[in-house]
Amino acid sequence: MNSLTLEERLNQDCFCIDIDQAQVWAAVEQAAADVVPVNLLKQHRAHLFSSAPVFLSEADLAAMSKIVQAIEATAQLASYQETVLAWAPEIAKVATGPRGAFMGYDFHLTPTGPKLIEVNTNAGGAFLNALLAQAQVACCPEVRALVPAADPLADFEAAVWGMFSAEWELQGRTGRPRVVAIVDDAPADQYLYPEFLLAQAFFARQGLEAVIADPGDLRFDRGRLVLGELNIDLVYNRLVDFTFDRPQSAALKQAYLADAVVVTPNPRNHALLADKRNLTLLSDPEQLEALGVDAEQRRILAALPKAKRVTAGNAAELWAERKSLFFKPAGGHAGKAVYRGDKLTRGAWAGILEGDFIAQAFAAPSARRVQVEGDPQTRKLDVRLYTYAGETLLAAARLYQGQTTNFRTPGGGFAPVVVMKTLSAGDARPGPLPVCAS
Repeated sequence: MNSLTLEERLNQDCFCIDIDQAQVWAAVEQAAADVVPVNLLKQHRAHLFSSAPVFLSEADLAAMSKIVQAIEATAQLASYQETVLAWAPEIAKVATGPRGAFMGYDFHLTPTGPKLIEVNTNAGGAFLNALLAQAQVACCPEVRALVPAADPLADFEAAVWGMFSAEWELQGRTGRPRVVAIVDDAPADQYLYPEFLLAQAFFARQGLEAVIADPGDLRFDRGRLVLGELNIDLVYNRLVDFTFDRPQSAALKQAYLADAVVVTPNPRNHALLADKRNLTLLSDPEQLEALGVDAEQRRILAALPKAKRVTAGNAAELWAERKSLFFKPAGGHAGKAVYRGDKLTRGAWAGILEGDFIAQAFAAPSARRVQVEGDPQTRKLDVRLYTYAGETLLAAARLYQGQTTNFRTPGGGFAPVVVMKTLSAGDARPGPLPVCAS
């Protein structure tokens, strides 16, 4: 008897849905017109997109969504905010209103349900993944029915425009912004620069002027955030300088503190949701109860992998337990400077003790088999929910080899998610998978 679920079987053996990468790159090329040749963009991004989707159960998606909603509801509690802002920088204590555009909640799929691995502000890839969701091509009728028939890109863009409009209004603005700046360090050198071009084209379709800018090119002049001759009304912030502490972020920081520009996501969003130290609270039922989190939300959050701050007091205990732990810097992002405990050296451990790290219970990722030059190979996977104010905008996956996602793996990269309907008692049971390989 096959004990695998339908989605596990499909992730293991289905090669019947291809991703039409040419369709995705054609949209990027259109967005990049007169800016940069698309071949130049593709040259160093061979593994940006996987060639296969990931299958996800409706039940797992619902469980992930409930975890997101429970975290976002908890983050609105005054008691929780007081606790996490105590270890946050001063700029995070400034409340301008926005909830944070494009939050990213990353999960591993396990036999006991989805496990939240981390939370990110300004999570990258949403615009690219919306295109991927629309670029799936099934080559046999048994699987073709699984590919969404709706227009995911149109639905996504409507939700995203609603998100940015809400952020604008939450900071007390009326009407609509005229000029939006998509801001990151040396944006043209970023691996996800194609997404910035897609975001720029998206804002243009809404009737806004959009620019892509390095923070060092911004000025705070006579009460306005300025780029050249343009007054910037809204910043879509992609910086990993979460507190605007670096010299090149000075103008943005001045404008933000002066309420001269709407910035989303902003330092407060990061402090309330994405600081890794918050996981030590969110995974501790006793602390949550003390903060006034209701019983249902505590039940949902009990599924989070346990996390502790690394201190001199628990260093010996954590070293002894290291093989079942992952170590992450409090202000880290995108898998940077993380250590898997079973591969930890004494030298790396000394660095962890000198820094500000958390130890998180290890939850192994699930897997997807993909075709690499005709050869089925296994890749690890995680699932990311792009969200706003607790609501899911888009689900996507990342396939990879190694310790963390890296976009360097043949057959890896971003992958669309196909959500499998939960079968009821009257539904037909699935038969053998079609024998079909791309």
